Amino acid sequence: MSNPLQTPSEADSGETYVRTDDALTPEQLAEAREYGRLELRCSLADKMLDVAFLAVMAFAFAVPLDRWLAGFFESATLRVAALYGVTTLVHMAISFPLSYYSGFALEHRYEMSRETFGHWLWRYCKRNGLALAFGLVLVLALYWIIWLTGSWWWVAAAAGFFVVTVVLGQLAPVLIVPLFYKVERLDNPELSERMARLAEGTGLSIQGVYRLGLSEETTKANAMLAGIGGTRRVLMGDTLLDRFTPDEIEVIFAHEIGHHVHHHIRKMILAGLIYSAAGFWLCSVILLSWAQSHFGPLSAHDMPPATLPLLMLVLTVFSLLLEPLQNVISRRYERQCDRYALDRTGLRDAYVSAFQKLARLNKDDPDPHPLEVFLFHSHPPIRERLAMADE
Repeated sequence: MSNPLQTPSEADSGETYVRTDDALTPEQLAEAREYGRLELRCSLADKMLDVAFLAVMAFAFAVPLDRWLAGFFESATLRVAALYGVTTLVHMAISFPLSYYSGFALEHRYEMSRETFGHWLWRYCKRNGLALAFGLVLVLALYWIIWLTGSWWWVAAAAGFFVVTVVLGQLAPVLIVPLFYKVERLDNPELSERMARLAEGTGLSIQGVYRLGLSEETTKANAMLAGIGGTRRVLMGDTLLDRFTPDEIEVIFAHEIGHHVHHHIRKMILAGLIYSAAGFWLCSVILLSWAQSHFGPLSAHDMPPATLPLLMLVLTVFSLLLEPLQNVISRRYERQCDRYALDRTGLRDAYVSAFQKLARLNKDDPDPHPLEVFLFHSHPPIRERLAMADE
C-alpha cells in the first residue's frame, strides 16, 4: 500500500510528500525541513539561554544584588520590582542577537517575513515592554501573596493564576491582539453564513468573525477561535482568507469549533490550575530551603526579594519538563478537532488541500522526527493529519 503522502511519481524514492496540486515539491520539502531544523535549533538555544542566565542570576548575583539594592530601597516591594526589572532587562539584552536571528533574519532568509527591520524592532520593543509591565504586576502580586499567606502561599497563587488566565482569555482578543495586528469585522456574507451554520447546535456563541491583518508581518496562514464568553470571536488571518477557498476555510473553522464541542478550553484552564499548583508548591519548597541556607531561620512570611531569580528559574525548568506532557495532550485535542472537522463538513478534499496549503505556506515539515514531535510539537505532523482523511 502506498504512503498517503507520496505523489505517484515519487512513491519509489523513499521520500514523503504532500499530495495533489498544492503538494510540496522535492525542493520545497527540502527547504521546509531545513527551515524546521533551524527553527528547532533556535528554540533549543533560547531555552538553554533562559536556564543558564537565570541559574547564574539565582546562584551568583541575586544575593549581592539584593544587598546593593537595599542601600537604595528599604522597602522589600521596591527591591522585588528592581530585581525583576534588572533581571528581565539584562536577559533581553543578552538574548537580543538570538531574537533578531530567529525572528527577523531567519524569517527573511526563507521569505516568510514581510517586515522591515524598523517595523520588526518596534514590535519587538512593544511586545517586550508589555511583557515587562505585565510581568512586574504579577511578580509583585505573587510576593505579596507569599508575605501575607505564609507557607500556604502556593495554594493562593494557583487560585490567582486561574483568575488571571480567565481574565486574559476574555481580554486578549479585544485589548491585546489589536495592539499588534489590525482587526476588522469580516465583510464576507458567504463565509459568515457558513460559519453561522457550522456553529448551529454546538452551543457556541460567536460575537463576530474578524479579519486579522497578518500579511503586514508574515506570509504564514493562521486562524483561531479566541475569547471567552462575551468576547468570543473568530479571527481569520488575511493570509488565509486571501489564499484559501471557502470550502477550505469552512474546514479550518470547523476544526476550531471542535475545540468548543470537546470542551478543550475548559479542560486546558483546569489543567493549568493543576500545573500551576504543582509548580508553585515546588517553588515554595525550594525557595524556603535556599533562603534559610543564606539568611538563617525564617518563614515564608519573610521571604527575601533575593529569591526572585530562583523563583523564575524553578518555574522555567518546571515548564520545560512539563512541556512534553502538555504537547501530548494538545496533539490529542488537535486530532479530535481534525476528526470533528471531517465529520461535520464532509469536505474531505477541502480538508486535504487546506493542510497541504498550510504545509506549503508555513514551510512546515510534514513528517518530522518522532522524538522532535514528542518533545516540542503541540500539533500532530501534517502527514498524520492528512492520513486521517483516508480513515
